[in-house]
Amino acid sequence: MRRIPASAIGVICATALALPLAPSAAAASAGPGQPVRAAPRAAVTAVTAESGATGGTESLPLQPLDPDRASGATTFGLTPRSVRNFSLLGVVWDDPAAELHGRVQVRTRAARTGSWSGWRDVEARNADHAADPGTGERASGRVRGATAPLWVGDSDGVEIRVLAESGGPGHTGTAVEDTEGAEDTEGAVLPLPSGMRLELVDPGEGAEPADGTANGTADGGEGARRKGAVARQRANPYTAPRPDIVTRAGWGADESLRTEGFVYTNEVGAVFVHHTASGNDYTCEEAPSLIRGIHRYHTESMGWRDLGYNFLVDKCGTIYEGRAGGVAEPVLGAHTLGFNSNSTGVAVLGTYSSTEPSGVAVRGIARLAAWKLGLYGVDPSAETYLTSDGGNLYAKGTKVRLNVISGHRDGFNTVCPGGKLYDQLGAIRSTAAGYQGR
Repeated sequence: MRRIPASAIGVICATALALPLAPSAAAASAGPGQPVRAAPRAAVTAVTAESGATGGTESLPLQPLDPDRASGATTFGLTPRSVRNFSLLGVVWDDPAAELHGRVQVRTRAARTGSWSGWRDVEARNADHAADPGTGERASGRVRGATAPLWVGDSDGVEIRVLAESGGPGHTGTAVEDTEGAEDTEGAVLPLPSGMRLELVDPGEGAEPADGTANGTADGGEGARRKGAVARQRANPYTAPRPDIVTRAGWGADESLRTEGFVYTNEVGAVFVHHTASGNDYTCEEAPSLIRGIHRYHTESMGWRDLGYNFLVDKCGTIYEGRAGGVAEPVLGAHTLGFNSNSTGVAVLGTYSSTEPSGVAVRGIARLAAWKLGLYGVDPSAETYLTSDGGNLYAKGTKVRLNVISGHRDGFNTVCPGGKLYDQLGAIRSTAAGYQGR
């Protein structure tokens, strides 16, 4: 159960401003591979005295649209409509193990100007960012499959379409559980996962930093844990200074969204670098709002215990605390399926498949990695061995040799962290080692 503060002063529930008509009985009893269109969840906006944060998520079930004439496949989505204001969106579905083999495109209406954007792609492959199999977080019963989130800015209208892909040699695994054992064949249209719905996230205004500082870069109440980290750092011959880190209070985290308590791994022996695949159309001033949106998407929409990444870095090089538990501690994240234990995950806000990351973002990763790894006596330029907890590259129990600073794709078959950011990992390793005085 998620923690609801005793100090909560109100929860306001509201439905969409313009929802489609309820589906017919025939549509509600869709066959295998078609989404189950349950009644739409109400949009929720929460205000708590503890966090001072506002925001909410509006969830709209996707519906069949006109069939694609070329392939004969049914497109699912929503026709243009007015909705509550939101700034980030994504698509979720019932089974977290199912993959969405299809193209997801959206267009949105800017709240300030009333103009519609062009069609934008949403990254559909997102199963690789997840808690490890066998963990309590993975087995909670609340976890859902999901696309990557997409930042669109303040919007009040949306249209979406999801078109299934054709099968072939590149597709293994099953999109849904109830396909009656049918195998993918060349040219066959792959079924879409059940229960697809569009999540529209309002990140809210956030809270004032609890420590009273303008940027929230103070310790944030870590206390005794931070003292232990300082002791570890003094005991290691190679150390690096702690960079400025904007705490959760600094970016306005709504702490009522996360599951109470913290989960730790044994140590931090590796750093996995990611990109959020949320697009690059954000300003650095909007970065805290983007992080609040991802936090709400990970917890409310995807069902995770907290934000998945341990740290985030924006395009201006600012470093942010991610998953709660203490920035110096070995907090167990949900960022690299199969390799969350004994590692930390750092995500750069944006999409870096064809866009070069900024130099300050690259240096931010290096500064953070040098400090974090230095706490545990680890050389950023070295290699290490990690044991897989299961994934699509390495079976559970496989001992894998990896660079101490690796990309997400080194542990899982994925495009993350994008080719352009991945190409910078060598420079990150050498720069981080230099920060440690090696």
